[in-house]
Amino acid sequence: MKPIFVRLCWVLALGFAFAPLARAQDLGAIKQRMEARIPTLDALKSGGAVGENNQGLVEVRAAQGDAAAVVAAENADRLAVYEAIARKTGSTVAKVGGTRAKQIAAGSQAGVWVQHEDGSWKKK
Repeated sequence: MKPIFVRLCWVLALGFAFAPLARAQDLGAIKQRMEARIPTLDALKSGGAVGENNQGLVEVRAAQGDAAAVVAAENADRLAVYEAIARKTGSTVAKVGGTRAKQIAAGSQAGVWVQHEDGSWKKK
């Protein structure tokens, strides 16, 4: 009985020890996916099909091709990043997303749809 308990303890300890490493690798994979998606998102934004909402996420504004699938993938990755930041800083995903939304809006190209804090949309 004791050897099984000791093995279980070692397995759990190793799992906890390598969990941050696994999360870092996951964030690295997320970063690569997001970088690969930039040209597609930029095209959708410049065409008016997608905008940046006030929660730090992208939102479909007009159906166009695979916009919904691209938006879903991007938002899933952004939420994973926001969750990691919130966990690290002791904040919430909503606060991180709101802060990021302001940064994204400020850095967006002219002609991109952005959502203001009050929920209204405007082309930058």
